[in-house]
Amino acid sequence: MSGTRTHPIFTVQPREPVSERRIEYLSRLAARVRELNEAAVLTDLPEEELAEVTAQVEALTARLGAVRRTAPPVVDVEGGGIMRQLAGPVNGALNPIAPPCDVRFLPDGSVRSEFTLNSVYEGPPGMVHGGVSAMILDQLLGMAADSNGTPGLTASLELLYRRPTMLGEPLVAEARIDRVEGRRAHAAGRILNSAGKPTIEATAMFVMPL
Repeated sequence: MSGTRTHPIFTVQPREPVSERRIEYLSRLAARVRELNEAAVLTDLPEEELAEVTAQVEALTARLGAVRRTAPPVVDVEGGGIMRQLAGPVNGALNPIAPPCDVRFLPDGSVRSEFTLNSVYEGPPGMVHGGVSAMILDQLLGMAADSNGTPGLTASLELLYRRPTMLGEPLVAEARIDRVEGRRAHAAGRILNSAGKPTIEATAMFVMPL
């Protein structure tokens, strides 16, 4: 990326370019670390082996951190003014803590993601943490606003938790824009379980800053 890029909400300061080939390698790394996260949560190794593995992870962390960027990579601004956030905490391919949410933009302007969450995202036993669900819906609702050409910052987010969202179960999250009032875009979304029943319903308002 060369020069400052203008987004409808904010200005992206210049950052070193990232090639698609490098993105592929970094995505593979993030995927393996994502698997490591789950393994660390569920491992039952003896303490002696845990100490050995911990030392190995420390060495790898030092190796990766030896050469650092000053900020996460941002590739470009996609069609419709939608920023490609490679390290975003919800659907960033380069972010090992991001749930595996691959978001699709549909012809009707809505957005949709199909995913399964593992034990890393547990709240109540066997269930997805409510804050994780809220984060996912906030992201999709905001992407729906961007896709509609009415991007903004989250001004309000209201959630109705109808039933538990279970770990290890195929889930669907979807969001759409209901209406636009000047600088305000109102969106609605939900998460559905494998039976097609809503576990959480959400509404949000996004406001374009002056």
